[in-house]
Amino acid sequence: MENDNCIFCKILRNEIPAQIIYEDDDLIAFNDINPAAPVHFMIIPRIHIASLMACEKTHQAILGKMLLLAPTLAKEQGCIDGFRTIINTGRVGGQEVFHLHIHIIGSKERLPAMMQKR
Repeated sequence: MENDNCIFCKILRNEIPAQIIYEDDDLIAFNDINPAAPVHFMIIPRIHIASLMACEKTHQAILGKMLLLAPTLAKEQGCIDGFRTIINTGRVGGQEVFHLHIHIIGSKERLPAMMQKR
């Protein structure tokens, strides 16, 4: 299932180029075009799921596969001492592309704090 207007679905259909670092029958991972750190890539499912809030029990296996793939790819990209995983969900959560994706962000140095304490 794809969405004609979704930028990530367009990447999956090779309509938009991307620096792909991994792909299989279920998932694809590619570098972010506007990286927040030296390592910044995304893992997305090949099926169009709008967000984490749209996930159902039938998506459990793909969600697990995405999370298990993250440390493997992060290490391959040079994140041997840790990395950050981010899933922005919905408008309030800062989601900009409404196709489920995990950001993997890393550096050789400690990443800055994500949120300020209130």
